[in-house]
Amino acid sequence: MAIESDKLRDRLDRATAHLDPPYAVVDLTAFDANSAALADRAAGKPVRLASKSVRSRELIGRALARPGWHGVMAFTVPEAIWLVRAGLSDDVLVAYPSADRAALAELAADPTLAAAITLMIDGTGQLDFIDAVRAPGQRAELRLCLDLDASWRPLRGVHVGVRRSPVHSARAAGALAAAVAGRAGFRLVGLMSYEAQIAGLGDAPPGRTLLAGAIRLAQRGSYRELLARRGAAVAAVREHADLEFVNGGGTGSVAATSADPAVTEVTAGSGLYGPTLFDAYRAWRPTPAAFFACSVVRRPTPELATVLGGGWIASGQAADSRLPRPWLPAGLKLVGTEGAGEVQTPLSGAAAATLRVGDRVWFRHAKAGELCERVNELHLVEGDAVVATVPTYRGEGHAFL
Repeated sequence: MAIESDKLRDRLDRATAHLDPPYAVVDLTAFDANSAALADRAAGKPVRLASKSVRSRELIGRALARPGWHGVMAFTVPEAIWLVRAGLSDDVLVAYPSADRAALAELAADPTLAAAITLMIDGTGQLDFIDAVRAPGQRAELRLCLDLDASWRPLRGVHVGVRRSPVHSARAAGALAAAVAGRAGFRLVGLMSYEAQIAGLGDAPPGRTLLAGAIRLAQRGSYRELLARRGAAVAAVREHADLEFVNGGGTGSVAATSADPAVTEVTAGSGLYGPTLFDAYRAWRPTPAAFFACSVVRRPTPELATVLGGGWIASGQAADSRLPRPWLPAGLKLVGTEGAGEVQTPLSGAAAATLRVGDRVWFRHAKAGELCERVNELHLVEGDAVVATVPTYRGEGHAFL
């Protein structure tokens, strides 16, 4: 492992010797390998790309050009409109409900956009909001997807998973589908359910054997329950709507979700970059493909090396798992009393004593696309050379969330 780490560090250092940190790179060999592996794990079902996990139009297009990938799951309506107008996809599902009046008005006024973009709903309040923006008779018909809550509730008062949609039962899903069918100007074309407690929760947290066992037990129970409930919900919705797709899963559950006969497509995105959160999964671990570099600028003691910047923290619960991880050279670690800082990050470990002012330290982000909110461009590396430099969403002047 140390030899492989040394080779990777040497390759990245040589490829970017002309650049001054901080900057971010994507190893295209690893990116493409992850793309192929995710498609293989989907077992023939299309993989919809979660754009929030990539946030670079060029790399979204690169993944979509590969076999097995089709369509985008966007995170806002303005982003979806931008991607469609740019010609990146004519099949964009917005993953979350929207209250963006200007974007909804733009969508409703353009039949081409309305045909390409599907909005997410989980209640009639969202329909009322859209109608208030532009009345049914004054707009194109809007495509809708129903968000079925995929959390597991094994006992009264116990909630395993994230808190998303209020639509949890098959009966509730059928009732909402019936309500949509009775409203002018809308067409229900999809159903989505994101099993975050399976797809987004690693089942092998390092050094926490008891927790790992509890997570695996909960995931098995949740999967069995969701398999039955999602199938029943799809059947209930189909009584009122001609569904084009049933979407589920994420990088951490592609194989398991694709095995559900009710699901017609799966979603993935984070696995293309391989952030550190996926180091805690047993079923499949992507090859790390995205890195960012910081410069060593001081040596406060012979045992410590301090880099400029480095505090690129991921969203989610406040925990060590959300901190960036110093990756290369191997053997570095954050200092517990300081963590990753806004303007400087001290590092300890055996490798720290070998670093000199000006050396690069390579980090991995805890999550995938959030890295792109810190940089304007990504340097694409093949072998020991930068073969292209492409803009991130931020680099193109967009900060959608």
